[in-house]
Amino acid sequence: MWGKWIDCRVRPGAREAFAAGQRRWSAISDQPGLVGQAGGWAPDADRALLLGLWSDEPAYARFMRERHDGAAAQAGQRSGYRTIEVATGPVVLTMPGAAPSLPDALTRATVLRAADCRLHPGRTEHFLDVQRRLWAPGMAAADGMLGGTVTRLAPDRCLVTTLWTTPAAHHAYTTHHLPALLPRAAVPTDVRTLTGHLLRLEPSWLVRGEPGRR
Repeated sequence: MWGKWIDCRVRPGAREAFAAGQRRWSAISDQPGLVGQAGGWAPDADRALLLGLWSDEPAYARFMRERHDGAAAQAGQRSGYRTIEVATGPVVLTMPGAAPSLPDALTRATVLRAADCRLHPGRTEHFLDVQRRLWAPGMAAADGMLGGTVTRLAPDRCLVTTLWTTPAAHHAYTTHHLPALLPRAAVPTDVRTLTGHLLRLEPSWLVRGEPGRR
């Protein structure tokens, strides 16, 4: 799989127009290779964050080459944001959860937790091993965790994303599961900086790929 992380700083007063444009991206639901896309507003700013998932890099590259510019023009969002940052990379780990598949998790989730991790040089493989051995089973044991991914956005940057049924489910995880996992993870050994986001997903922004076209 191939992941995409989009970070838009929206102009003051442009939230409604940006959101209306975001809804127009539903037009790409028939794009071959699209697994899905979901996002929402960061709670502390006029900032929209979106996670896109594709079956593989060639499918994503084909979309960018053949269709992206037209879809972006139709969405009409360019005047609504000050800056946009886009990072892509391979999904190196899929985390199991209560949902039978990632498309189902994207559809059922109301909350996305994202941890943008900038790693110390040479610590990526250890970081990913800890994700596999500790964090994936630890989070899967929490009620309401639907599924997740780890995407390698750069040699020393990984994005950890998990999808949750409700904010209460994620809060219960941070209260009852996270305290026992943290000491075993030794996060500072691997992670130089971590930027976390807890997003309430906008239902109308969800774009789910058509099953026959994945």
